[in-house]
Amino acid sequence: MSENKRYLGELLAEFFAVAIIILFGDGVAAMYSLYDPSPYKTAYWGVCIVWGLAVTVAIYATGAVSGTHANPAVTLSLALFRGFSWKKVVPYIGAQVLGGLAGAALVYSMYVPVIDHYNAAHGLTRALDGGSAGVFFTHPGDFISVSHAFWDEAVLTGILVFGIFAVTCQYNTQAPQANSGALIIGLLVAIIGASAGYLEAWAINPARDFGPRLFCFFAGWGQAAIPAPSNYWWVPIAAPMVGGPIGAAIYQYGLRPFMPRVSLVTTASVSEALNTSEPVLVVSNPSAPASTGPVIDKVS
Repeated sequence: MSENKRYLGELLAEFFAVAIIILFGDGVAAMYSLYDPSPYKTAYWGVCIVWGLAVTVAIYATGAVSGTHANPAVTLSLALFRGFSWKKVVPYIGAQVLGGLAGAALVYSMYVPVIDHYNAAHGLTRALDGGSAGVFFTHPGDFISVSHAFWDEAVLTGILVFGIFAVTCQYNTQAPQANSGALIIGLLVAIIGASAGYLEAWAINPARDFGPRLFCFFAGWGQAAIPAPSNYWWVPIAAPMVGGPIGAAIYQYGLRPFMPRVSLVTTASVSEALNTSEPVLVVSNPSAPASTGPVIDKVS
């Protein structure tokens, strides 16, 4: 396969990964928000599980092609700490945002009669009141200011990326193998939602929020989507891009150096009289052949 064709496949995989996540995630948000009685109002954990399993399905569907970043904060963190190519960062992020937009458009095409009925029944409009906007994009919950929302989203995304780096670390002997890692990452997303989702609907992914928000801007929500009340639209973009790399750095420098297999390789390198004044970069397991490129495991 040519390099250009492989690269195109990676971008398509990122597009489809986020589209899958939004298809199921915004779909369950519609079920939660638009129906009375809601099947999830007294079973919120079900909403969290659907979002988490959507991530798992996306990883299984696309991980072999692109590694399933499916999140600009993850892509940036991988470029900073795991050797992902910087020249691919912006195209990956573009594909992810477009995937979010496409996923939201598909959910809208299915739920538009229900959205219109809900807004009419509650005397809401899209542009003035943001009627049903919660199906597609996030906003601060009760008692949460914009500045506090930034802190929340940075912390939660840091937790997400910290967990992803731990689950996909080749030296973490307690981490699951690749086939199980997708499920654990999905459960991590669900746990974050269950423990903090009511704060701002746990965006923790700029593409997950901005892609659907951009679609809604053109689908009648207008200023309710962008710039949104209190000019909130930028928070779910900027906060994860700050928090994600911080979470990655905490893992890379706080835990990874103490993983047993890292210590093993470092000791072996010293005993072989390598120049210890320079950092020893290990890109493969000691018992495996050397990697031909950066290690980019399945992530979400």
